[in-house]
Amino acid sequence: MADSGGGSASAVGRSICSIPEKFQLHIAMLALQFGYAGFHVVSRAALNAGISKIVFPVYRNILAFFLLLPFAYFLEKKERPRITLNFLIQFFLLAIVGITANQGFYLLGLDNTSPTFASAIQNSVPAITFLMALVLGIEKLRLDRKDGISKLAGTLLCVAGASVITLFKGPTIYSPSPRLQAAVAAPEVLAALGDASGKNWTLGCLFLIGHCLSWSGWLVLQAPILKKYPARLSFTSYQCFFGVIQFLVIAAFVERDPQAWLVHSGSELFSVFYAGVVASGIAFAVQIWCIDRGGPVFVAVYQPVQTLVVAIMASLLLGEEFYLGGIIGAVLIISGLYFVLWGKNEERKFAQQAAIESPADHGIERAAPQIKSSITQPLLSQSTHNV
Repeated sequence: MADSGGGSASAVGRSICSIPEKFQLHIAMLALQFGYAGFHVVSRAALNAGISKIVFPVYRNILAFFLLLPFAYFLEKKERPRITLNFLIQFFLLAIVGITANQGFYLLGLDNTSPTFASAIQNSVPAITFLMALVLGIEKLRLDRKDGISKLAGTLLCVAGASVITLFKGPTIYSPSPRLQAAVAAPEVLAALGDASGKNWTLGCLFLIGHCLSWSGWLVLQAPILKKYPARLSFTSYQCFFGVIQFLVIAAFVERDPQAWLVHSGSELFSVFYAGVVASGIAFAVQIWCIDRGGPVFVAVYQPVQTLVVAIMASLLLGEEFYLGGIIGAVLIISGLYFVLWGKNEERKFAQQAAIESPADHGIERAAPQIKSSITQPLLSQSTHNV
């Protein structure tokens, strides 16, 4: 029996290995988008069920920290630099931007809008990151070339889309049928779910823009630190740890009700577990593998799939309504994302061609194909803290 079991396991392993890697990448990316889409819906379900916006990220980051810690300790022993006070200060400051502000603004925005538009507005992060990097002199914009024009057009489209979502809610263009809404409300676990009716849509969109700005700022600021501290798992673990401390300090002033720290239902427990383990752990590992094998642009192209999946899931599970302003804004932002990504891809082609034609030594020519986007590489290196 043992031999039979071992043989079947090895057969399964061989069958998986026989699948072309490109196909494996596509499957992994689709699974990743479904995982992140589920996080948007699960987070909204937790908020509608009454979970505290402070307690939720505390538990989420505690789970993520303890999940990442053993992998960081054992897998990065050789490449992890010695920790110094300077590194600790930098990790603490990065946690303020990349975890505390990022996750805090996200939950405040999600509570006042909907999962679909929270996901849609996140597609503007590459353009915002490019704009910040341009202001800081990290990125260059060549308006005499098509890649520069494309990046500029994409950035403007993303800004326009975010403005439309924020300033123009518009009429409802889709609402689940009464039969579907009754089916959603039937299970006890979904009884408290629904759309953000009665909330401040404009304020929620402003919070989501703050979330995107925090995320983009974190991407720009982390790049020089990762060059000195390349142990990415350890880097993330330190930020989770400091994020927990920062949220606990905020909770000391904001969340003084002891009952808020109790998990009152199975849905709340599932939401916290999903956020900490799936969105901040498993998805992180899958994404690193996809970036390593497929490249950052390949991974970024799949981002809008998440928005589509969220729209379907939120409509079916939460009875979410769709508004004209949100649809127009989402289309503009996703179009802008692809313009930026196409421009970065063309920029890389220009760099490779210039290196090949250059009379300089061949070392530069060999390095050219490994040039990676300064926008999408950090953007997708740790999307677990994007939400």
